[in-house]
Amino acid sequence: MVGAVIYALAINYFLIPNRIGEGGVTGLTAIGYYTLKISPALTNLVLNGILMLVGWRYLNRQTVYYSLWAVLWISIFLKIPVFMPYQTSQTLIAAVTGGVLMGISMGLIFRAGGTIAGSTILAKIVNRYLGIRNGSAMLFFDLSVAIPSAYVIGFQNMLLTVAELYVSAVVLNKFLDAVGAKRSVMVFSEHNQEIGQALSSQLGQGVTMLNATGFYRQRRQDVLYYICSQQNWTRVMPIIAAIDPEALVVTDQIRSVRGVNLSKL
Repeated sequence: MVGAVIYALAINYFLIPNRIGEGGVTGLTAIGYYTLKISPALTNLVLNGILMLVGWRYLNRQTVYYSLWAVLWISIFLKIPVFMPYQTSQTLIAAVTGGVLMGISMGLIFRAGGTIAGSTILAKIVNRYLGIRNGSAMLFFDLSVAIPSAYVIGFQNMLLTVAELYVSAVVLNKFLDAVGAKRSVMVFSEHNQEIGQALSSQLGQGVTMLNATGFYRQRRQDVLYYICSQQNWTRVMPIIAAIDPEALVVTDQIRSVRGVNLSKL
C-alpha cells in the first residue's frame, strides 16, 4: 500500500502535470488521459486486470494476489483529487523525480512479493524463466510503449519519458540489490575454529567450514565461509581481527540468499 501511494504520487503530481509519459500500462493510461481524458484509475484497473490473467498462468498465486492488491490501491489513490501538482518549465526535474519515486514504489511492491501488473508482470515472467533483472526487463517492455508515445506527447516529452524510465529502472535495481543484498566472507586462518565460534555466538548465525588444500604446498586447511546481512557486516571484521589480525579475508556482495523458496532468487 505504501508503494501504491508513492506510485500514484509520481503519476498525479509529477508526470501528468508536465505531460510526461510512462511505459507499459501506465504509459497507455497517460496516453488515454492526454487524448481522450479517460481516468487513469479506470484504464489502470481494466488493462491490468487483463494482464493479471497472463500472470495467473505463469506466476505463483501469492504474487498474483499481492499484485491484485497493489493494482486495486493504485487505482484508488489515482482517483484522489490532486492538490498543488508540481508544474515547472524545467521538466527534466519532474522526469527525474518521477523516475526516482517510481523506482522506489516498485521496489517496495516487489519486495513485498507483488507487482504493479502491466510490464512488471512480463518482467517477473522474464526474470523467473530467463534470469534477466527485473528493472532491465521492465525497461525493455516500457520503451516499446514510451517511444511510440511521441506521436501524442511530442518528441521532447518522449525523450523525457525515456529518461524517467531509465531512472526508475536504475533505482529499482539498486533498491532491490540494497534491500536484498548480503555479504559473503571467506576466512583463511590458523584460528578458524575460534573465529567461527565467535561469529556464531556473537552474531547468532550459522558458520560453514570447508575443507581446502593449498595447491603449492599441498597443505590441508579449513576455510571458514560466512554469510551476513549488511547490518552485521560492520561487526564481522573486528571479530576476525581480534582473534587473528593476519587472517586472509575475502569478501563479496551477493544479491540474494534463499534456503527455502529458490524461485525468489
